[in-house]
Amino acid sequence: MDNVLFQNQTLPPNSLSNSNSDGMAVPSSVIEDIVRKTNAENVSVGQTLQSLWSGYGGIVQLDLTHSKYTSAVLKLINPPVNEHHPRGWNSDRSRTRKLRSYEVETCWYESYSARCNASCRVPYFMATGEHGAGRWILMEDLNHTFAERAAGLSINEAEVCLQWLASFHAQFIGVKTDGLWPIGTYWQLETREDEFNAMPEGLLKTAAAKLHSALNSCPYQSIVHGDAKVANFCFNDTYSSVCAVDFQYVGGGVGIKDVAYFLGSCIEERDLEQYEQRLLDSYFDALKNAVQVSHSSAFADSVVQAWAELYAIAWTDFYRFLLGWSPGHNKINRYTEQLAKRAFAQLNMDSV
Repeated sequence: MDNVLFQNQTLPPNSLSNSNSDGMAVPSSVIEDIVRKTNAENVSVGQTLQSLWSGYGGIVQLDLTHSKYTSAVLKLINPPVNEHHPRGWNSDRSRTRKLRSYEVETCWYESYSARCNASCRVPYFMATGEHGAGRWILMEDLNHTFAERAAGLSINEAEVCLQWLASFHAQFIGVKTDGLWPIGTYWQLETREDEFNAMPEGLLKTAAAKLHSALNSCPYQSIVHGDAKVANFCFNDTYSSVCAVDFQYVGGGVGIKDVAYFLGSCIEERDLEQYEQRLLDSYFDALKNAVQVSHSSAFADSVVQAWAELYAIAWTDFYRFLLGWSPGHNKINRYTEQLAKRAFAQLNMDSV
């Protein structure tokens, strides 16, 4: 998963960084900007943590000398001249969406992330800047406290993330999305015309606008993470606490969209069928408790009821995206088809 994009290198403020065999490096202008904004004497560029989707840059760990921050993580966005999407989606529309996503993430860290508390932990934001056609974001190095990553979770571990999501959604109910995506999530219909056009004709394609409307006409809107898969959660060593990263598709929406997407990312189909109600109850119990902190109990009950009724619709909306984007995806399974039938019944449409 991790392509090596950066060499290990120690860079005094005025030195040039060296390119590795892939031609990627941390530009000297970025190093100098980080030195100035963090008051560090110099910066040691260490391990590459991850490459960005479609060759848009990478995430690298930094050590800072004589700064109040001893280490940090740099997300360096460097748009490629010739984009290569792993699944072949290389349109101008796709490129524009990706570039916008990094603007949104920058806005999120600058203007919204400080509102998150210990119950919906996010990386501490340090600084940001631009370089050429790209940009960079400097944030807390989570490897000191949230070093664990997972591809799948037990039911108990999933509930830790669901409680994070509940707290996050409660924190932002009714908050304006200035600078963020008006409608969050990377699969939302209005930004996925290419994938919609690629869908085969059928009931799901016919239902797309109704699914979209049902989710976005709900009176209880919040801010959603937008890409709340398990890979974007970092855990402590006991998996009892979690921090979320990657806010490129953060924006307005009902929290159940994050919940449906998250569950599909880390729970096996048979376990979803068996534990669906327990998992949803865990989320909604935490949501009610969190919403009641700043709103009435009656308001919290209304939010829970409205979002609970949208679970099958949220899941099916993501199914709609998958059917155009990757019709052979393993998330298109019996459980997904069952939820689609439930969603169609709610929308008063004939079942598949």
